[in-house]
Amino acid sequence: MTELDLLYSEVEEDLRSAVRALLADRCPPQAVLTRCEGPEPQDTGLWRTLAQELGVVALQVPEALGGAGASLRETAVVLEELGRACAPVPFLGSAVLATTVLLAAGELAAGEWPALCAGDRTAALAVPLSTAPDAPFPLGVRADAAGALTGAVTSVADVPGAGLLIVPADGPAGPGLYAVDGADVTVTARGSLDLTRPLVDLRLDGAPGRLLVGPDQAEAVLWEALLTGAGLLASEQLGLAEWCLATTVAYLRERRQFGRVVGSFQALKHRLADLWLDIAGARAAARAAADALATGSADAAVLVAVAASHCGAVAVRAAEEAVQLHGGIGMTWEHPVHLYLKRAKADQLALGTPGRHRASLATLATLPAPGGPLPRMPHV
Repeated sequence: MTELDLLYSEVEEDLRSAVRALLADRCPPQAVLTRCEGPEPQDTGLWRTLAQELGVVALQVPEALGGAGASLRETAVVLEELGRACAPVPFLGSAVLATTVLLAAGELAAGEWPALCAGDRTAALAVPLSTAPDAPFPLGVRADAAGALTGAVTSVADVPGAGLLIVPADGPAGPGLYAVDGADVTVTARGSLDLTRPLVDLRLDGAPGRLLVGPDQAEAVLWEALLTGAGLLASEQLGLAEWCLATTVAYLRERRQFGRVVGSFQALKHRLADLWLDIAGARAAARAAADALATGSADAAVLVAVAASHCGAVAVRAAEEAVQLHGGIGMTWEHPVHLYLKRAKADQLALGTPGRHRASLATLATLPAPGGPLPRMPHV
């Protein structure tokens, strides 16, 4: 196991402060709640501000291409803050999943960077949000010799407003990753548990596609994108869990019952202390995954599996405790805590369930998985 740096650097803390201040001003919980009830749940104005004022939508993109030239550690810090605010922006889909593929495409994607880095355009990776890194290459879309794509993909995240779609497809020479203009695809909204990250179904009927990654690398690049997404999603779950704990502690310090502050009851103190310990463990797991991905560590797949299997459960538990410990107000639509519970539950299923990641970890650690064969890990 390589040495890991789990601490936040001064630059990362400065970045966190800038993002948190912006989100506190532009994305308070009540504003998110109001937006979710409207026709445009995702905040395109906030996305442009993140791009143009802070430059965080292209952190991992090299400066020569118009990005910030930062590492995935800084990207993870931004995801922590976006998770803390339950921000309705397509950061995971555009700045993490699609960007990882576009960077691997090299010169073939060079023309996409100006609009993406400026926040004028977003991109999305056209795979079901539940797709785990070790899942087989999706074959729901076929590409003909001219690059026209036909097929369907369900439950794709961060598509509304996306001008560029990265579509995995089975071409004449084998699997490939194609760039498709969002206007050439039929998009159908579907019910989504997480109101801040809507899901859609895609239908392609001869949509013009441009090959970005050919059969020799398509499976490996898709695996890398999904692995990066799963590892950094743990940071979003960490930020979400920290908001739930902090908000609950603040509420219990003020709420009084039987002439006492509710937070003074020992039973509640124990529940909060246990949750704090779980979140401390999640922070270590998420930071380890981000550092391993940023440095290209040989242990990245192992650390991502640990983070993805642990942080999802912690985030859900933190949100459930927040709902319960807020009492009656926590059960109402007016309090934003339900947004966090829904985001936590949706994140737990995104990019592989905790059980799927534990099975992958068994494979990586050469431990037999009970009850069946080990899952496929073709790129490790």
